[in-house]
Amino acid sequence: MEWGYGDADVSIFNPDTLACEQWVKVLKEGGMKGVILTAKHHDGFCLWPSKFTDYSIKYSPYKDGKGDAVGELEAAIKKLGGLKLGIYLSPWDRHKASYGKAGYVDYYKNQLKEILLSYPDLFEIWFDGANGGDGYYGGANTTRTIDRTRYYDFETLFSYINEMQPQIIIHSDGGPGNRWVGNEDGVAGETNWAFLTDAHAIPAGVENYETVLSQGDADGTNFIFAETDVSIRRPDWFWSTTNDYKVLSSEELVDLYYKSAGRNSTFLLNVPVNTSGYISDADANALKGYYQIIQQTFQTNLLATASITASNVRSADYAAANVVSTDYDKYWATADGTTSGTITFDLGAQKQVNRFLLQEYIPLGQRIKQFNIQYSNNGTTWTTINPGESTTTVGFKRLLRFSTVNARYLRVNFTQSRGPLCINQLGAYYYGG
Repeated sequence: MEWGYGDADVSIFNPDTLACEQWVKVLKEGGMKGVILTAKHHDGFCLWPSKFTDYSIKYSPYKDGKGDAVGELEAAIKKLGGLKLGIYLSPWDRHKASYGKAGYVDYYKNQLKEILLSYPDLFEIWFDGANGGDGYYGGANTTRTIDRTRYYDFETLFSYINEMQPQIIIHSDGGPGNRWVGNEDGVAGETNWAFLTDAHAIPAGVENYETVLSQGDADGTNFIFAETDVSIRRPDWFWSTTNDYKVLSSEELVDLYYKSAGRNSTFLLNVPVNTSGYISDADANALKGYYQIIQQTFQTNLLATASITASNVRSADYAAANVVSTDYDKYWATADGTTSGTITFDLGAQKQVNRFLLQEYIPLGQRIKQFNIQYSNNGTTWTTINPGESTTTVGFKRLLRFSTVNARYLRVNFTQSRGPLCINQLGAYYYGG
């Protein structure tokens, strides 16, 4: 089931195997950079041998109680390389009798510290916004209501994390590391600022979240970028015998990539494991095909060999040609006070174009507020490309798709910015399908 009630017997957890190396291989073939394991969902069952509860893998038949799903995945990642490990640890616990009372918070803090000590090199920890409701609660079979912004004492929890593993990105509805995008459809806002105001930077407690979290706050002072989550078996998150037909196609995954990673967000794709302990072939094949399309699309940057000029350059160190450099720390910048500008590319001959990539140099912040892309074949008459979506923010990455144009010249007009332009990368591509 999607959300366990908290009353299932621990003996139910007994997969044939936990094929963690297969998981890692599948995710790497799908182009993923990290994996966040649901170590405890709302039913309260722990996939590591926690010493603070008997509702864990330690008391299941799997490996005669000597299994550790988190540890096995960690070992597979270390062996095969190429991925980072993260943890999802549900604050809501429908099994624990003390949930909703003061004692549960201490229990949860102990589990958090246990995770941080046992698995010392995590890249992200995920706090779900779903909190409180009906559950088993040790046999009470009742509903518990909490103040989700205060009950868990997030300030203390976050201090534990920052002290024990300061490299971790902390995810919750409002950050502080990254924020939920406000939906589970895999779609970020076409306008997407990586900022939140103090009022919105609240763990698991953002009002009007669909709009606020999708778009961010242009005037926010907290850098809390969006993470866009969706399941490959949307809307189901867990594997079952009845949802194989829901697996998204490679093309559907590519569409979501453009609407998440292509809109200044990270793309968090849920891939479930079946009861035999494997990622099913249907999911694996869709994921592999998705990444092959992405690789094919962005293999050749048509701007890499172009002649490049810009309307304004800060100095020789910030030349326009830096936008096609493979050195991340090279970028084109304009002079102080220059908050608009145009960069023009002569491709040398007419070429087909239907994809465009833009990236700002994020170490210096997110600045672009408005831009447009134009093409020409004589360098005099210009036509604006309409990608069918707002050309507002850029951020770490903005990807645009549009009908194929034949162009010798391309130019990007940055018409509004919060400060001098700092453009890290620009790319034009053609995907023929």
